[in-house]
Amino acid sequence: MNAAKYRFSVFDVFIILFTLFFILLFLFPVYIAVLTALKSPLELAQSILAFPKQVYWDNFREGLAKSNFLRSLLNSVLVTFPSVVGIVIVSSMGGYAICRYGKRYWDIGKMEKVFLASLMLPFQILMIPVYRMFRNLGMLNTRWGAILFEIGYSTAYATFLYIGFVKTVPKELEEAALLDGCNPYQSFFRVVFPLLAPINSTVAVLHIMWIWNDFNIALILLQKDSVRTLTVKQYYFFGEHSANYGMAFAASIICMIPILIVFAMMQKSLVEGITAGSVKS
Repeated sequence: MNAAKYRFSVFDVFIILFTLFFILLFLFPVYIAVLTALKSPLELAQSILAFPKQVYWDNFREGLAKSNFLRSLLNSVLVTFPSVVGIVIVSSMGGYAICRYGKRYWDIGKMEKVFLASLMLPFQILMIPVYRMFRNLGMLNTRWGAILFEIGYSTAYATFLYIGFVKTVPKELEEAALLDGCNPYQSFFRVVFPLLAPINSTVAVLHIMWIWNDFNIALILLQKDSVRTLTVKQYYFFGEHSANYGMAFAASIICMIPILIVFAMMQKSLVEGITAGSVKS
């Protein structure tokens, strides 16, 4: 083996140290969260960074009970996964239409600009109009209302991801399907949509993480205790004059487990979708 292959320049060492620094920087909040969740209130008041002298599991038991974990978990599941399915279907059809018919039809082509403009609007501008609209329509404190808003709010970004990927799909496949008797909808769902599997996985994973961890939308639209999601439930560990950090961090760690499992299972598809969609044919 040639030892020259394994020599590191000063720049290589700097890059490695720089990377390690940012890894530790990003892991530090996780370290604090785990320590806080495993400490009793007395130990937490004495020191934040010190290891616990004895693991205090009551934070997890009391946190699960106080947050009504099972019901909140069900609400998060019933909001997140139907929203993601809707986002994938609506955005894939929108991205396909813009990519294939945007140059032929002026109004379809302009939708790309409309989506781009909508990405520049922060949610804080929409909060009050959305709340009033949902209250007038009777959609406030309903899971299906939150699902509709999540789909509408997330479609613009997801559509841009699909536009880049649809350009890599050969048009000849669609033309062959049309010659075989398929209408445009059958051509899309039977031929094109299965070929979008990598970007479907990417969009699904990204939006599962975003919607699962979403706080603002859930706080505005899901105010009743029966429909609150996990993220909103954690907010109630902090009162006006007191805060139970141990239970709050314990509940947060438990809430992270499902989404970490989903990300670990679909990590390969996420990377494939991002890289494949970045190259235009």
